[in-house]
Amino acid sequence: MWGRQRNLYSTYKRISSKERLNGNASEDSLGRSPSGVLKEAGLPSWKRSLPHVLVATLSSFLFGYHLGIVNDTLESISLDLSFRGSTLAEGLVVSTCLGGAFVGSLFSGWTADGVGRRRAFQLCALPMIIGASVSATATTLRGMLLGRLFVGMGMGLGPPVAALYVAEVSPAFVRGTYGSCTQIATCLGLMASFFVGIPSKELMGWWRVCFWVSALPAALLAILMEFCAESPHWLFKRGRMAEAEENTERLFGASHVKYAMAELTKSDRGDEVDTAKFSDLFIGRHVRVVFLGSTLLALQQLSGINAVFYFSSTVFTSAGVPSDIANICVGIVNLSGSIIAMVLMDKMGRKGLLLWSFSGSIHGFPSHWSKFTSVRLCSALPISWWHASVCVDIFFGCWPSP
Repeated sequence: MWGRQRNLYSTYKRISSKERLNGNASEDSLGRSPSGVLKEAGLPSWKRSLPHVLVATLSSFLFGYHLGIVNDTLESISLDLSFRGSTLAEGLVVSTCLGGAFVGSLFSGWTADGVGRRRAFQLCALPMIIGASVSATATTLRGMLLGRLFVGMGMGLGPPVAALYVAEVSPAFVRGTYGSCTQIATCLGLMASFFVGIPSKELMGWWRVCFWVSALPAALLAILMEFCAESPHWLFKRGRMAEAEENTERLFGASHVKYAMAELTKSDRGDEVDTAKFSDLFIGRHVRVVFLGSTLLALQQLSGINAVFYFSSTVFTSAGVPSDIANICVGIVNLSGSIIAMVLMDKMGRKGLLLWSFSGSIHGFPSHWSKFTSVRLCSALPISWWHASVCVDIFFGCWPSP
């Protein structure tokens, strides 16, 4: 054990090859505290890690796109595949994707730890490409369901890995802001699906184009990940120290390599001393945190937000509201809330932002119910305004990005 720690210590004391060549490997670049602990030499540039973060958020973009793609296209899909009027079949087209996402999410952690973050992204892109192709060429309901199942598996695998990867490659001072990029990418994916789906009401067979379009960002994710940095944290856990230093330099700069590696060493020693078992999530000291986090996410889903993403076109049309305009308004309000969360994340803190966002939800739901009740007494024109204000209440209140 001591030999392993001594080897780790010598690894982090040595300088990278590029530092030797550039003559920047002096201990003064980091500085030391009075106790002799290494201190970071200023803040690393946020620009270095931003391209890697943006590529990773393509998986979240695809998640949002596939959430909303059946919103405008469900009616034309049901006509082409001969199941119009069957609420069971329409529900299956929507829910099969979620079932696949559940399966994919079960294996996301194991995949990310087993093959690395970059390869996990590429593995999540594969079923999305296959599923999009199968859905776009489907001639029966079974073919559509099979394609949606493949897409769902990719949806379940990608976003958890994206959240993990973004946290590991982001500088600490912008970690919250970069973490919000995944939520913003999801909102952009939703808006893209609404825009792409608009012609589906006019052009028969356009829904096939909508599915083919989703294959492009999935292919980009798989290709661009070849040029992105691997997580230094994962490389360090695998004992690949030289690669961890190289990727840390790509993300933070040469002057921050020693400090970052020293932090990884400290984290690794803490993990050795304080090992945790999976059962500790349910009966150990972490149970309270797990319960609170799971409850917040469950309440967000139980608000009915996903039902709006899937069936808002049907609801708006039945109320006499142009669904294309209303859906775009829904996407804009949802995106606005995420942008506000990104700006305030590192200023207000996670807890304060959660309290404010859920307070907005508590205010929005009674208002939402009263407006829908009042709609029955209003003419067709006020209905549009009532529904627009309802969307503002729901989506602006429900932006718990933390």
